Amino acid sequence: MRSLNKVKMSMVWIGVFCVGFVSPLRGQPSAAGGIWTTKSPMQRARLVLCSSAVDGKIYAIGGSPDFPATAWVEEYDPATDTWTWKTDMPTTRSTATSSVVNGKIYVIGGVTDFKGAPLSTVEQYDPATDTWTTKANMPTARGMASSSVVDGKIYVFGGALIYQGTSLSTVEQYDPATDTWTSKADMPTPTVWPSASAVNGRIYVIGGSAGGPGASQWYQGTSTVEEYDPATDTWTPKADMPTARTALSTSVVNGRIYAIGGRFGNNSSAFSTVEEYDPATDTWTPKADMPTQRLRMTTSVVNGKIYAIGGSGTSGGPDAIATVEAYDPYPVVVDFNGDGIVDSADVSLMIDYWGTDEPLYDIGPMPWGDGVVDVQDLIVLAEHLFEEFPPFEPGE
Repeated sequence: MRSLNKVKMSMVWIGVFCVGFVSPLRGQPSAAGGIWTTKSPMQRARLVLCSSAVDGKIYAIGGSPDFPATAWVEEYDPATDTWTWKTDMPTTRSTATSSVVNGKIYVIGGVTDFKGAPLSTVEQYDPATDTWTTKANMPTARGMASSSVVDGKIYVFGGALIYQGTSLSTVEQYDPATDTWTSKADMPTPTVWPSASAVNGRIYVIGGSAGGPGASQWYQGTSTVEEYDPATDTWTPKADMPTARTALSTSVVNGRIYAIGGRFGNNSSAFSTVEEYDPATDTWTPKADMPTQRLRMTTSVVNGKIYAIGGSGTSGGPDAIATVEAYDPYPVVVDFNGDGIVDSADVSLMIDYWGTDEPLYDIGPMPWGDGVVDVQDLIVLAEHLFEEFPPFEPGE
């Protein structure tokens, strides 16, 4: 009977692998590239905004519905797929950067008008109380910079003093514990519109452009990747990103950096391109394209999924969008029997192989499993109970 079950399950495995992986993708190339799903849009369209995640919720801050800046703050709850207005930021601005330390969001720099003077303003948002507090100004006023956090300190990279102005190589560190700023070693490559993400105590500054003067240089995307080590205050060049681009966004899941969207030049369309960087091997891998081409959007991560929010459409002009799309780099197969719904039948199949190393059922902890079908896998399955998928016939 066990052998017969093995044969039956092999058939199910083939069917699930061929279709259970493909059907939920809704047009994406393969599950190996990840899955994109459409979510509820923001209540107001905007580009050049920033965002940060705290306690399972994402806060979309500032930006522009066209080119005038706003002070808007919207909270997104992925669990309910809903948006809620929060207290406005004290300073109206766009092209700011934000980072989180100890559950507080720090919004840094930006401009009051898209083509206006840069700001050195730093304001702290506490999601628990929905309140704002003014902090010490950044030494270098700038917009279109990027920031990341290591060991409770925020590092701000690049940017520019004015729209279509010369890009900066400036790096400054902010310590929220002391409300003080410290200058750090300049970036080897001056960059405006880059995106920075931290993995294992190092920060990777990716893409961007060389900056002005003039639109042709301002929007000329680069493929540059430079690693910053805060412990030694030193820089190391890394493997170039396959797609040269500026005004992109990056986020980290499972120690990998995902570079999303952006564009190459002044007259080029926005990208839907997604590429994964593995700092451990210094290699890049193409992933499933984002459904919507865009740049100047923002991304944040909740529960292993990346949420791409807002931005501008194909032209990169004043065409703000409210679109929200979620990317799952490690989609899990949970509709084991392929009947279109995750239910008790799928739980029973998992229990049949309890204590074994059957790969189909070894789904937890995400993303790789732990080599045995056990309670970790049941927890992952329970998170997907009653989700529906397109049904399939084995061998389809």
